[in-house]
Amino acid sequence: MSYFRRKIDKVLLDWKNSDDRKPLMLRGARQVGKSSAIRHLAKQFEFFVEVNFDLNPDYAAIFQESLHPKDICEKLSVLFNTPIEIGKTLVFFDEVQSCIPAISSLRYFYETMPNLHVIASGSLLEFALADVPSFGVGRVRSVYLYPFSFEEFLMANNENLLLESIKKFKFPEKFSDIFHQKLLSLFKKFLIIGGMPEAVKVYVEKGDMLEVQRTLDDLIISIQADFTKYKKLIEPIRVKEVFESVVKQIGFKYTYSYPNATLNNKQIKDILELLRMGGLIYYITHSSSNGIPIGAETNPKFRKMLLFDTGIFQRLLHLNIGELILENDFTVINKGNLAELHVGLELIKNNSYFTPQDLYYWQREAKNSQAEVDYVIQNQGKIIPIEVKAGTKGAMQSLYKFLEEKNSSFGIRTSLENFAIMEKVHIIPLYAIGLKVYD
Repeated sequence: MSYFRRKIDKVLLDWKNSDDRKPLMLRGARQVGKSSAIRHLAKQFEFFVEVNFDLNPDYAAIFQESLHPKDICEKLSVLFNTPIEIGKTLVFFDEVQSCIPAISSLRYFYETMPNLHVIASGSLLEFALADVPSFGVGRVRSVYLYPFSFEEFLMANNENLLLESIKKFKFPEKFSDIFHQKLLSLFKKFLIIGGMPEAVKVYVEKGDMLEVQRTLDDLIISIQADFTKYKKLIEPIRVKEVFESVVKQIGFKYTYSYPNATLNNKQIKDILELLRMGGLIYYITHSSSNGIPIGAETNPKFRKMLLFDTGIFQRLLHLNIGELILENDFTVINKGNLAELHVGLELIKNNSYFTPQDLYYWQREAKNSQAEVDYVIQNQGKIIPIEVKAGTKGAMQSLYKFLEEKNSSFGIRTSLENFAIMEKVHIIPLYAIGLKVYD
């Protein structure tokens, strides 16, 4: 079975080779490639033990009898007829949310067998961890995995030289227009396909966009089927209602009074938090952005939402993919604020793997002011505003207003334009925002 390289591979390999190692918890939404990445890592070991608690619920009995790592390893070694040896064996607890005692055992592996390579992962894991709030504070390291970034999409398509050309670019150099046009073409496809590994695999191996769409439809059915697991007291149809309200409000301040709402504000907030925990949505919170950290001056009453994948998003909105591919001016990208969604996801995917990335936007708080900047980030001690433009034109009054009020040294405009500098604004193509914004 083919495996496409991910940036997480290096993180996992560094963990394998580290002398100061803790049991690892790989976290993320369903079907983003967690198990595949771990099985790929397993090729670096002489022995591999994979305990899947969904496929084999009887394995849970091992952890009910004893949480001592030595007892657990002895039983697993016999069951799998595989040696469990420090430095030679990778032990993988998959779908670990189905066995709470296995989650609890991770801390004891750190305390009594710190040199054994133990890694855990699962679907909807965040819900299980909410029931085990102190499962391993200081004793278990979490790593977060997301759908493919555009960089990983290029890697999957063997466009490594094109990828290197972006990474090597430095302002104020000129970026090749031929490269730029090819990257725009690939970027359009990436918006449609998204970063779900199964959809990327179908495109790379078959080149069939219609089959990609069918794959995305299957993934949507799977995602919505999971709504039954979100919370026993909340009807799946209510979760679906709130989920769809997010899809229709991407790019705008989220309003609880959406059409045909059947829930009160508190119920909607609770479901939004469940969707966030499930990895399906991310918050973009208003920040006054007067200093670092940006999160010190936020107002949770003013939030936007992001869906976790552009491919899933365009299928839910039933966008015309023919337009997305063929339109040269790409104004159709404005439908559903697809460009703003892409930028937010790239900011998340290209930051640290060890902490979830918080996103912020800025809106001028003066009465009747319309000034708003799509994203505000901090990098190397600086606050950097980012304005998203779907095409190649558009004024930047809000961006300049932010630069003036906050005395920022520069801002970023990301659009379909090639790399350029305009006064205090760095123009970065939409396809490169994830690679260059933290340079």
